[in-house]
Amino acid sequence: MDNCLCLNSRMAILGDDDLEAIKGLIKVTIDEAIEEKFITKADISHLPTKDEFYTKMDEVMGELKAIREEQPLQSHKLS
Repeated sequence: MDNCLCLNSRMAILGDDDLEAIKGLIKVTIDEAIEEKFITKADISHLPTKDEFYTKMDEVMGELKAIREEQPLQSHKLS
């Protein structure tokens, strides 16, 4: 035990079988985490396409611009 890199002489030494078991557990854990994060087309099917999004944003920005242009005109009529 003089050549052991352990912190103390009472620590257990892992064998090849132990290391393979640990690798297996890590792989299963990682695979499960990936499955939980994996996104399919069905998950995002309710979202608009890029073109639909930009078309709607153009429409909304046009309406906003019109409202901002009308606002000073309306405030002058009230004065």
